Parts: sequence; C-alpha cells; structure tokens
Amino acid sequence: MFKSRSRQKSLPKRNPCGGVENPLLEMPMHHIIAVASGKGGVGKSAVASNIAVALAKEHGLKVGLLDADIYGPSQPFMMGDESYKPPLNENKKLVPAKCHGVSLMSIGFIADPDKALIWRGPMAQSAFYQMARDVQWAPEGEKLDVLVIDLPPGTGDVQLTMIKKLKLSGAVIVSTPQDIALIDARRAVAMFERMNVPVLGIIENMSMYVCPSCGHEEHIFGHGGARAEAQKLGIEFLGDIPLSKDMREKSDQGTPIVLAESKDVLAEKVKEIVERLQKILLSAV
Repeated sequence: MFKSRSRQKSLPKRNPCGGVENPLLEMPMHHIIAVASGKGGVGKSAVASNIAVALAKEHGLKVGLLDADIYGPSQPFMMGDESYKPPLNENKKLVPAKCHGVSLMSIGFIADPDKALIWRGPMAQSAFYQMARDVQWAPEGEKLDVLVIDLPPGTGDVQLTMIKKLKLSGAVIVSTPQDIALIDARRAVAMFERMNVPVLGIIENMSMYVCPSCGHEEHIFGHGGARAEAQKLGIEFLGDIPLSKDMREKSDQGTPIVLAESKDVLAEKVKEIVERLQKILLSAV
C-alpha cells in the first residue's frame, strides 16, 4: 500500500548510508576555525591548542577548543586536564572543561583512555556532531568569539561532517616543510576549496632546528616548503614554527608554549601567527 504524500514529506531526510540526516547546527560563536593537516605527525594538535590559548590570553577573546580527533584525542593531555569528566547542566548539555582560559571538549574526557575506539565512519561522524551540538559552549544568550576545531589528519568522515553541519569562517593548514607532508597538505587545501570553505593560510611547523648552545640552524625536514606551496596555491602563509624541545616538553606538561613566562622565541613565533590570523578574521567580518 502506498504512503500518502503528506506522510512521505514528513519522513526525515536520510544520508547515502541510510542514516537520518542531522540538521545544520546554529552554533553560539562568531567564528569557527578548523585546524587541519593532510597527514599525521606534523604537530597540528599542538598548533591548535596554542592558537586557542593565544587568542584567549593575548587578545582577550572568548575561545572554545573542540578536539575532533575521535580516534586519537590529545587535547586533554596537551591542555593539562586529563581527569575532567564533563557534567550535564540543567539543559542536559555537557559542560566543557576550562583550561588556560579556553572552553575545551574532547571525546578523551568521555572514552576510556586505555581502550581504542573501534568505530566505523558513521559512529565517528555522530560523535563529532554530538560534541558540537550537545555542549554548553557559552552561557545562555551569549556567544564565543572563536571556536577552534582540532581535526584528525586527512580528508575523511569527520571533516566532511564538519563542513556539512557547521558554518566555518575558514581552515588553517599545518604542514612540515618536507615534500611528503606538502603533498598531503595540498590535498587538504583542495578539499576545503572544493567544499567552498576559505583556506585562511598555511603554517610551517618544525621549520628548522636552532641549536640552543650556538644558535646554528639545521633544516632537518627541509625549510620554506610550506611558504613556497602557499605562494603556488595563492593562499596566505601565516608563518613558521621551529622544531623545539620546549614545545614538546610544554605539551607533555599540559601547558601550551604561548604561556611561557619568559620571552620565548617559539612562543613569539606562535603569537605572530595568531596576530596575522586574527587580522584575517577581522577583515572577513
């Protein structure tokens, strides 16, 4: 027996996998920035946490950080609050952790840290959607200035869900200077451009190693590749960040390098990048 037209119209829209299509989200923030990389191991999460903290501490903005790396969440560790368990507020929304002036949400707060999440793509998509939707990012009636999203590497399910469901101000691509990383960074740029998401710029991480004793520069992974790639693609080069033991140690301690008490060269590099990024956002308003 055929269903009536009115009944057919009331059915929820379904995606190609057969699941119910989630609606677009109205998020309580003025800007959403995705921090992405074509491949893993380029320091994307460290860069994302430092961008978020610098925006909050140096520019006085209300900032959120969403750890969207479902299979390998690292922000609870890098931001120094692994033990946090998000409670539900009166509206049944998760309350994010407050770390270094930034509102932080991660699947790492919820999942067992000693167990792998053996999930298929639709489950990862659903987890991302719920972390975006079901979190009290700002007090009722207020908005964050910026939400920074730390994406998993690549161009997969979470990236596509984010692009379809959130209104992004743009994406920042993180790469090392070596050719193999730049190949994947190029793919990440192509994905965002194909999906009509502005690419705000490229950051070259691990750009060089500067000996703390003599000041000699060693280009372990090459140097200047991301700058050249940005020029080739016609997008902004936001800056380079040296390879540094301090960055690794601060990340392991749960303290982003931009919070260094003394005038740190690496911290200043990151702050310069964030300054350029903020100017780009302001010009887009």
